[in-house]
Amino acid sequence: MVFPNGLALRAVMQCCCAGGWHRDPAMEGHMPRFAPIFILLALSGFVLLICNITSLEKWNCQTMSTFYQIQNSIHSAFKTPETLLSVALNHTYCARLGQEPTPQEAREEMYLLNSISWPGPQVPGLPLRLSSDPAQSYFVIRDSAEQRVGGHLVVDVHMLNFMGQPKKHGGDFLVARLHSPELGAGVVGQVHDHRDGNYTVLFPLLWAGVVQVELTMVHPSEAVVVLKRLREEHPDRVYFKSLFRSGFLSETTVCNLCLPQKEQPLCNYTDPQTGEPWYCYKPKMLGCDTRINHSKGGYKKNLLTKYETQFFQSGVNIKVPIHSSGMDNVTVLPARKGQPKMKSNKFTPAGYYYQDSWRPLGGIVMRQFNDSSAITQCLKGKIIYMFGDSTVRQWFEYLNAFVPELKEFNLHSPKNVGPYMAVDTGHSILLSYRCHGPPIRFTSVSSSEMHYVANELDRIRGGSDTVVLVGVWSHFSTFPVEVYIRRLRHIRRAVVRLLNREPATLVVIRTANLQKLDPESSLFNSDWFSQQQDAVLRAMFRGINVRMLDAWEMTLAHHHPHLLHPPPTIIKNMVDLILSHICPVRKKKKRS
Repeated sequence: MVFPNGLALRAVMQCCCAGGWHRDPAMEGHMPRFAPIFILLALSGFVLLICNITSLEKWNCQTMSTFYQIQNSIHSAFKTPETLLSVALNHTYCARLGQEPTPQEAREEMYLLNSISWPGPQVPGLPLRLSSDPAQSYFVIRDSAEQRVGGHLVVDVHMLNFMGQPKKHGGDFLVARLHSPELGAGVVGQVHDHRDGNYTVLFPLLWAGVVQVELTMVHPSEAVVVLKRLREEHPDRVYFKSLFRSGFLSETTVCNLCLPQKEQPLCNYTDPQTGEPWYCYKPKMLGCDTRINHSKGGYKKNLLTKYETQFFQSGVNIKVPIHSSGMDNVTVLPARKGQPKMKSNKFTPAGYYYQDSWRPLGGIVMRQFNDSSAITQCLKGKIIYMFGDSTVRQWFEYLNAFVPELKEFNLHSPKNVGPYMAVDTGHSILLSYRCHGPPIRFTSVSSSEMHYVANELDRIRGGSDTVVLVGVWSHFSTFPVEVYIRRLRHIRRAVVRLLNREPATLVVIRTANLQKLDPESSLFNSDWFSQQQDAVLRAMFRGINVRMLDAWEMTLAHHHPHLLHPPPTIIKNMVDLILSHICPVRKKKKRS
């Protein structure tokens, strides 16, 4: 029995909107005889609905909602409840989500948190006029009479407030570098906070010539107090979302490591291997298993009070230079013959620039890979895995563009997201990049491509032909440090397992770098957040057989402005350093 499309639609709509079929008492006695006809009518109508999906968008919204609520109820009845988590069970303090650390790990976490504790004003609520003013603050070069290569330059910094009065407490975030523009040379300085408004900066003297001191106040101590509050109280100030879709019905909900308590159930996407937590609000009409993608939702506004806003002003107290009260440069003479080498108990940086080329001080000899054929020979027979954020992706992009023999394999991945793969079959080279698991602020990542670095490392065989590059930092800046410690802990465990399987595997860990800041970006990506993470990263991988690529020093020591994605000159130096680890200079054998 066939009805015209319009009749079938009207019949079903009347049924749904009226809440059921009309009950005729005269028909009660005949229902058994007519039951097959009514069933056939209903099935015919359903088939016609499916065949005419394009016309469904014109349906009454209430009708469609009722239809899908029934469908979803039936679907949910046969689902296991594993993917649902009631809001009552979700902790709002995201640092405490996930697997509980062992007693040893808990002690390490406490040690790490204590090691990055930051001094600040003893009296809260200081007005702007009593906060640090970089324009009135100054530095003095100590003992500038004669300086030689191999020694140290000491600089005293005195912070003043906007009233021109000396500060009585520490906690200002200062960075420093020593440079010679005409030589393309630069090195970072070590800042020591005396916690009384005075600071000492120590610079190693590594080349001869005129060297100039550059000192910058990134944030005053009063701003750091605000950043600490945001990190603990507003870990969701960058929010994420996911698209859920089934057929032609779709919904988008908010996701994060932790979500505010609401009368709304959650979908629990905690990783079963690492225990890394991730949650989304459950769609109203779809199941948790219909998630399609992950993307950055946006940045929350109005995070600061009117009082706090004073401490985040471009050109006033965000990345403003501090000038010298006298000379800001000295002339460094060559080292004397027989002069003792630099004392190891003093500050020794990871390296320095000379003629715009990075020169590491950690024992590795830096090679210059200016020819693509040299890179090809170095990577011959190698598999290079890159895991992390977009600052690691820059390495893939550099090699893929610079080495013509590498051919990118089209994985139909979204631009700037990945995964990416490039191969050189003639020289047996495989190069791959994959972003880390959430949180990640990319435009859109397929949910099937959300892989955690630790799990990926466990899938690698390893060996002398394998190179692993890891950089995970930028997307964790808005969360409590405990969240970052937990992620690094899982990655570290996987690295140790990989090195136990194949000790010859080369693992390189990238540190954080500085970036451009303004009043808004400071609340989400401040260098102060990155500096805290950087200290934790170095401590957690100390003593493990990995190579540390010091992106912090490589960006701070260079004359280029600070950018989240360092410019090509710095990227080339980073890649050359990695290649120098892969293909080190062989020491010449001494003749007997």
